[in-house]
Amino acid sequence: MPDARTAPLENSASSDALPDRSTVDAQLALRSRLQAVITVALHHGVELDARDFRLSSDQAVPSPASLALWVQSSGLWAKAARVRWRQLLRLEESAPVILLLTNGTAALLAGWDREKGVVLVANPLSPDAPPLEVAELRLKKFWHGDVLLIRRERRATLDEAQFSFTWLMKLVLHERRNLREILAASLTLSVLQILPPFLIMAAIDRVMTHHTLSTLSLITLMLVIVTGYEALLSFARREIVEVMSTRLDARINVHVFRRLLALPIEFFERTPTGETTHKVSQIFKIRDFLTGKLVNTVLDVFTLVILLPFLFWMSATLAWLVLAASTCVGLTVLCFLPAIRHVYAQLIVAEVKKGSVLVETVHGMRTVKSLAIEDVRKQEWDERVAESGHARLAAGRIANWAQTITLPLERFVDRGVLLCGAYILLMSPAGSTGITAGSLIAFMMLGARVASPLIGFAKLTQDIEEVRTSISQVSEVLNNPTETAAMRGGLRPKFQGQIVFEEVSFRYPGSQALALNGVNFSIPAGTMLGLVGRSGSGKSTIARLLQGINRDYSGRLKIDGSDLREINLTHLRRSFGVVMQDNFLFRGTVRENIIAGRSGLTLDDVVRAARMAGAEEFIERLPRGYETWIEEGSANLSGGQRQRLAIARALIVDPRLLILDEATSALDPESEALVNANLLRIAKGRTMVIVSHRLSSLVDCDQILVLDKGRAVDIGPHGDLLERCSIYRQLWQQQNKHAERGRQTQLKSIAAGE
Repeated sequence: MPDARTAPLENSASSDALPDRSTVDAQLALRSRLQAVITVALHHGVELDARDFRLSSDQAVPSPASLALWVQSSGLWAKAARVRWRQLLRLEESAPVILLLTNGTAALLAGWDREKGVVLVANPLSPDAPPLEVAELRLKKFWHGDVLLIRRERRATLDEAQFSFTWLMKLVLHERRNLREILAASLTLSVLQILPPFLIMAAIDRVMTHHTLSTLSLITLMLVIVTGYEALLSFARREIVEVMSTRLDARINVHVFRRLLALPIEFFERTPTGETTHKVSQIFKIRDFLTGKLVNTVLDVFTLVILLPFLFWMSATLAWLVLAASTCVGLTVLCFLPAIRHVYAQLIVAEVKKGSVLVETVHGMRTVKSLAIEDVRKQEWDERVAESGHARLAAGRIANWAQTITLPLERFVDRGVLLCGAYILLMSPAGSTGITAGSLIAFMMLGARVASPLIGFAKLTQDIEEVRTSISQVSEVLNNPTETAAMRGGLRPKFQGQIVFEEVSFRYPGSQALALNGVNFSIPAGTMLGLVGRSGSGKSTIARLLQGINRDYSGRLKIDGSDLREINLTHLRRSFGVVMQDNFLFRGTVRENIIAGRSGLTLDDVVRAARMAGAEEFIERLPRGYETWIEEGSANLSGGQRQRLAIARALIVDPRLLILDEATSALDPESEALVNANLLRIAKGRTMVIVSHRLSSLVDCDQILVLDKGRAVDIGPHGDLLERCSIYRQLWQQQNKHAERGRQTQLKSIAAGE
């Protein structure tokens, strides 16, 4: 077995003393735990990438919870637990099991020998070494029971399920412990609500009749005690509801953001940003419903179940009146539901259009100002506001009519029932109905508490209809096909850079014409390939296919012999460095934008990438160098500076494949010359695909592919194409005619001088 630094497990197992955590290198602990998880995940058919794991800044080594979340993100089931020796011996079906050691490292529980009473423990960093036989006493010296269990998910997870009202209810039901506590508190509160009305009844019927001050004092004391206990219990219930609401809110927001990130780029290209953001923002209305009205109404139902029998015991006639009035409220609301559904659908459409105009205007404010079209945008905004206002007014009027019709029925519960009870009390012989003045007051107190949830439950149907509309809006975004399966599964080959297209054809959704039509070409690893052609010839489409942005093509596209559709999508995109014509920089420092969130990279890596991209010179002139803050929209940088930072960001991971899609189009001649001068140095040891309209930047390419109307016309070096390819020669002449005229003029002047 390896020594103590490379095999902390063996060192721990053979040592009589528990190893001190500080004696284990943090990087060794990190590699040990990550490698253990990767090994077990691979055992279950899922290949994990250590670069996907994010270690929190407050953690020295990965915690069990963070490791479990990382595994769950890959589609596997994972759970961190603490077990005893006997339980460990019963985990054979879950093998292999990850043991999280006290010194921060990890070990693999590979097997059991029950006859000897030992377990077989392996070091994840030494896969070829035989496992150790470890008995209970030896194991407990470096392991206190923490394990990480991993297996295949036996059912669809909530993250993979379609977004719907059913999905939301399952999410709520996951909070079983909180729900049980809330249920217990609600039942107790419902029982407590019975006592005050009966105490009031006793005070009216007995104390006031017999003038017994001692009884009044006792009743007062009992009311104070019940009220105090009710206040404390209500506080506890509200606290639990707030905790549960916060957890639900966090889970919903995390789910929505993850689903958005999992959607393919095609969805965002064909859907307006304002429409997407407005539809997704409906999730907050759904959240408020789940954690507010729905929870409160369901809790009130418990009050209804407990108090309603007491109403019938006190007076069946008055109880039926309360039920009848509440039922009429519910029926009225149900009659208005079709109209409410119609007007709210119109309101949502109007709000989506208004939101689209707002986001589009803010996003394109530079263009609005440069073209002085503020009045045009104002007019469009006014039209959308008017449309939204009419829809909102119609919705408000429908709701107003419903409330106006139900208001007399609601008032009948707390006023009319009192009058009916008084009439029954006056018209009936004394004691024949069992109703007294005190019992009538008690009935009214209980009746109000029963009618409130009944009316609230009826009105809940209206709220559900609004939320149902919101759910349909959110689901239109979140329920689109995602890239999750392609990002989790697939091959993770080590790329060299060979690219092969075999009869590749592709058509964009909704288009009749083929963007690529039977394209065939092949380049070996380390080739610098240029793509040229007229606009719409398919240059950028080839770049998109190579990145896996579009995967529904026909034919075969292979990288180093592996079909692109069989390669893990995340691994594929990380293996490519991509620089586009219009690159987005995040708010943050120059250094943070070049690193782009990749862990393990240092300032030296940033400087190396910036130097290679020709960005080091202007970065050093910035106020704070690499720590200079980039504003939103990169307003404090020029177009050329943004482009060079994007090139540095693509180069920092030293990719084997690099795509430059019109990467130098935004550069000034000096910056373009600087980047082009570095291209040969950048291309060393990697495959480069350069899409450019400027043929002068492709002269040094090993191969240049000429495209026309989606077809590959010819491929070869610059000189060969000038001789044999008419399309390439024509493009070259069009771009260099001014230089050619200048050269001819110079020759003529020289000849005239002679």
